[in-house]
Amino acid sequence: EEELVGSLASMSASERIKAIRRMPEPLRRKREIRNKVLQEITKNSRHRSVRFSGCRDCLQGTVVSFRRFGNSLSEYFHLLQLLHKTLKIIGANFGTSVLSYFIFLKWLLTFNIFSFLINFSFITIPQFIAAEPNNLSFTGLELVTGAGYFQQTVLYYGFYTNATISKIKNGPSYNMQLAYIFTVGLYFVTCFLILLFSMAKSFSRNFINPQSYSGNAGKLLCTWDFNITNEKAVKLKQKNLSTQIKEDLTEVNREVVHFSVQERVVRFVTHLVSWVASLGAAVAACAGVYFLSINNLKLFVKGGKNDLESQAAMLVLPVFASLLNTLIPFFYSWLGHLERFQTPGYQIYVTITRNIVLKISIVGILCYYWLNVVAASESQCWETLVGQDIYRLVVVDFIFCLLGSFFGEFLRRIVGATVCVNLGPPEFDIGRNVLDLIYAQTLTWIGVFFSPLLPGIQMITFSVVFYVKKVSLMMNCQPPRKVWRTAQMMTSFMFLLFFPSFLGVLSVIGVTVWRLKPSGNCGPFRGLSSVYGAVSEWIKVLENYTASKWVVWIYRNLITSALFFFILSVFFLIITYLYWQIIEGRKTLTKLLEKQIIN
Repeated sequence: EEELVGSLASMSASERIKAIRRMPEPLRRKREIRNKVLQEITKNSRHRSVRFSGCRDCLQGTVVSFRRFGNSLSEYFHLLQLLHKTLKIIGANFGTSVLSYFIFLKWLLTFNIFSFLINFSFITIPQFIAAEPNNLSFTGLELVTGAGYFQQTVLYYGFYTNATISKIKNGPSYNMQLAYIFTVGLYFVTCFLILLFSMAKSFSRNFINPQSYSGNAGKLLCTWDFNITNEKAVKLKQKNLSTQIKEDLTEVNREVVHFSVQERVVRFVTHLVSWVASLGAAVAACAGVYFLSINNLKLFVKGGKNDLESQAAMLVLPVFASLLNTLIPFFYSWLGHLERFQTPGYQIYVTITRNIVLKISIVGILCYYWLNVVAASESQCWETLVGQDIYRLVVVDFIFCLLGSFFGEFLRRIVGATVCVNLGPPEFDIGRNVLDLIYAQTLTWIGVFFSPLLPGIQMITFSVVFYVKKVSLMMNCQPPRKVWRTAQMMTSFMFLLFFPSFLGVLSVIGVTVWRLKPSGNCGPFRGLSSVYGAVSEWIKVLENYTASKWVVWIYRNLITSALFFFILSVFFLIITYLYWQIIEGRKTLTKLLEKQIIN
């Protein structure tokens, strides 16, 4: 090895790179050799320092140091790809249907890391400068209830100041009102663009040109990576390719089942009864949540105590909502088994539709309660009450998610292995688990205005959920009995996250910013008729400065102009129409080329 390192160190940079690439070694081993060569070059450069001028030696040492720093940085980012290996193992053992859930969860985790960094940088850090000491005692119950000590921290809207923050006298200042509204607005605009881009990319990959990503012959003949030499990696790659080819063959060899008239009538009645039962369960759940939320507000208005009984009363609404969101989806899964769909894909999509109706309805009832009942209550700071409610819902939903993995998968495996052997191990319920993620992310989006650090809490919960679900999947679940390809499932998840989840959240935030009056005793917008009033006041100030006339012009003629948004909408519709025409043209051209090739 010393001779190899010495010979490589004597080569030029380009020859050394080519020589290392040609080595029949794993990538990690090549990195080790490269780092040792760089260390040898650094050592030799020190010995030759007498022969070279000091300037040239310093320059060479700097270049080598930067190169080593770059290599270390690339290896650090390589360590962040540990989730990629986990996804490969899941895809090889359980197929793309289960894999799509974990890819979606990883995407949401990355999304919340980005959200947390934005809010923490532009809202929370400046508030630390103007923060007053917290005199409340910490008991530990606040981790679940979100009340008590946390009420006087940067976790909630009511703690933030409405003053202009300035650390140095006569120095630069920081307008907290503008920072709060512009950060939240920029956050939602960024979320909107990221969701649109992700949906377009997934749609293009899975609907417009799916063969370029999953060609049947190419997958069999051209996808093997001959750089893989590790035995475990080889077996994992073989299982992965085998599962993908089985899914493609199942898609090709799908048989069309013909039913008699009597069978069609029975299936129609079964589907109808199942839909009536599922919608009835959703309506009953919404009614229960609404009446319980009204009683919940009465407890807050009457009380204000910090004893154990009051803390427990705060958890009644989130526990009830999480119980409904946990138990009713199991009922929906049972209905799906009764209906006996021809393919697992149909069953999953129907189950997802029923779950989205349930969860969005519950969230809608809660939003109505927050914006129409809590906002009009006698509370001193209704925004903090809403933030506490959302915090409790997120934390309790996380606890129930972990309990669902234990009771729904671990105990189900024990029962299937000991009590009722015919049941066997459970299959991973994709529809129920995906809707749990969408529900949690919807609560986070609503809570960003009332609790700016909520994405950080959701970031932690999603990290724990990823590894708990992975362990539960490997230990308790079996692969799907019917192998099937789910190329379009990730696109469906993105669409459900965008509509009705994200667009519904935008309407809630819009009502909060433009319609509701902020609390008069707390928060950055105290004393204003609406949150948006802070922007109007800022524009009036800018009118006095000649250098800021262009900002005022943009505000007057574009942002507040209905005509501008009408033209923008028409332009967007034209672009969408042309895009669809290009898609249809590509499909037609592809079919013609395939016919010519066959002929």
